[in-house]
Amino acid sequence: MQYLIMFVVAMAISAIGFKKFVWFISIGYGFSITGLGLAMLVMFHRSLNPCTVVLAVLCMVYGCRLGGYLLVREIKSASYQKTMKHEIKDGSGMKWYWKLLVWLSCALLYCFEVAPVFFRMQHNAKTDAAAVIGTVVMALGIVLESTADFIKNRYKKKHPNRFCDVGLFRLVRCPNYLGEVLIWTGVLISGVTTFSSAFEWIVSLLGWLSIVYIMFGGARRLEIRQNKNYGNDPKYREYVKKTPILLPFVPLYSVEKYKWLVG
Repeated sequence: MQYLIMFVVAMAISAIGFKKFVWFISIGYGFSITGLGLAMLVMFHRSLNPCTVVLAVLCMVYGCRLGGYLLVREIKSASYQKTMKHEIKDGSGMKWYWKLLVWLSCALLYCFEVAPVFFRMQHNAKTDAAAVIGTVVMALGIVLESTADFIKNRYKKKHPNRFCDVGLFRLVRCPNYLGEVLIWTGVLISGVTTFSSAFEWIVSLLGWLSIVYIMFGGARRLEIRQNKNYGNDPKYREYVKKTPILLPFVPLYSVEKYKWLVG
C-alpha cells in the first residue's frame, strides 16, 4: 500500500509531461523525486532516524535543484530550446496511449530509483555503515552535479560558441552526468543492508541500472552534438582524446558508436 502511494505521488507530479512531452523526463522527473522524498518523510515520520531523514531530505534537495534548474533553462534559454527541438521528440503526433505508457513508465522508474531509501524506512532499519556511506556518496554527487552545472552556465555566458573544458570538465567531459550516477549509486548503497527479498533487490537494481544507462545515453547525445559543433576545432579534438567522457580515470573517451545507448 505504501509503495502504491509512492507511485501515485510520482504519477501526479510527472503528469506535467502531458503539457509538454519532454517534461515527463525533465521537470516532471526532478519534482517527482522531491515529492517522493517528502512522501517518505510523511509516511514513516514515526520511525525515522537521523540518517533516513537526511536521505529523504537529500532526495528533496536534489529534486528541487534539478527541477528548478531545468524550469529556468526551459523558460529563459532560447539556445536550449533550439537545440532540444532537433534532439528530443516533442510528442506531437504521438498516440494518447503511448503518452500514457511513457507517463506510467516514468513514474514507476522514479519510484524504483528511490526504492533503497524507501525499503530502509519500511524496515525501520538502524543507521549502519551502508547508510552512512550511501548518504555521503549521494551528497557528494549532488555537490558535483550542481557545481558542474554552475561552471558550465557561467562559462557559456562568456564563451557561447566554445566547448567547456575548465574546472570539473578537465576531469571528465560530462561531470554533471557523473554527479547523477554518484547520487543514485549512493542511494543504492544506502539500502543494500536492508533488502530482505529478491523483489527489493530487483527493484533497486533496476532503478540504478536504468539511470546509469540513461546517463551514458545522455553523454552519447552530447558527444554527437559537440562533435558536430566543434569537430573541426583542433583544441576540441585534443580535449576529447585525453579527457574521459563520463568516468574519471577510465580510458573511455567516446560512446558515439554505441547506438544502443539512448538518453
